[in-house]
Amino acid sequence: MSSDGSTARAFLAFPGAVDKLARELNERFGAPASAQNYGDLLFFENAPAPLLNARPWWAKTVMCNPRVEAFDSINSAAAVLRALGGLWAPYFWTHFRRGALIQAKLPYINLKARQFPCEIPQKNIGLWTLLDGRTLLASPLTSSFLPAGTIEFVENHDEPPSRAYLKLQEALTVLRARGAPLPRAGMRCLDAGAAPGGWTWLAAKMGADVLAVDRTPLAAPLMNHPRVSFMKHDAFTLTARDIGAFDWVLCDAACYPRRLLEWLHLWTCGADQPRHMVCTVKLQGEPDWETLCEFEKITGGSLVHLNYNKHELTWLFSAQ
Repeated sequence: MSSDGSTARAFLAFPGAVDKLARELNERFGAPASAQNYGDLLFFENAPAPLLNARPWWAKTVMCNPRVEAFDSINSAAAVLRALGGLWAPYFWTHFRRGALIQAKLPYINLKARQFPCEIPQKNIGLWTLLDGRTLLASPLTSSFLPAGTIEFVENHDEPPSRAYLKLQEALTVLRARGAPLPRAGMRCLDAGAAPGGWTWLAAKMGADVLAVDRTPLAAPLMNHPRVSFMKHDAFTLTARDIGAFDWVLCDAACYPRRLLEWLHLWTCGADQPRHMVCTVKLQGEPDWETLCEFEKITGGSLVHLNYNKHELTWLFSAQ
């Protein structure tokens, strides 16, 4: 038994965010409440037109041509997937042992935690899951170059002053895949709202000279770091006119999305526009879809949800 998925779509939510994804699909794209729910996966067998090109922020990846396939053994399930072609990442929410045995018979892909910096091959990776012990849902084409839209990094538990640096590592990995360089020696970087310094630590570790701005001092080792300068100030009152041009502007500060948006317009409208920017958009209360969509209207910018984001999104920018 096979079901062609030409008008079907499936959306894999970030862990614990399936309700947020369902709400986004409804409020941003007008999706009906008719999705079949498989763990964190929302499957529309006959997706309405607005969903066919939807890339919701709360979805790790989109199954662009999902199809339902029946099988009668582990070997036949693997054969079905191999016949569909390409590389495959699994999403396990039921029949975990059976799923693992099927995945073991497919071409190898790296699902382990990665050391940063790393290059992710720009290859399409299909996504599959078990619906029950004899039925799978598979899409050879997905919206993410990451396996099941997922990336995990090996953590440094000793040096960084916070785990926030993991978000920046993921953001830089995505930008690198889009052709942007990584921060390096000879580059100037602004970290706005830097304390306690997780993002400053990473940028300096990569060789960049960092101006860290906050009303609160950084962690002690960073206050004495040879590539870090600290300014006690409200970062959102500063622009390139005040502190000069930068190759990178970073911001993981807590502020209202509208205020951040206004500040970004100041940084991206003049001759001193930075080449690249990474900013966390902290969400307070219910999402304001209109304001969030404004971030993507800035030329060169895009809004994404990272694996290391929580109730927040990340704005990525590279100058055109």
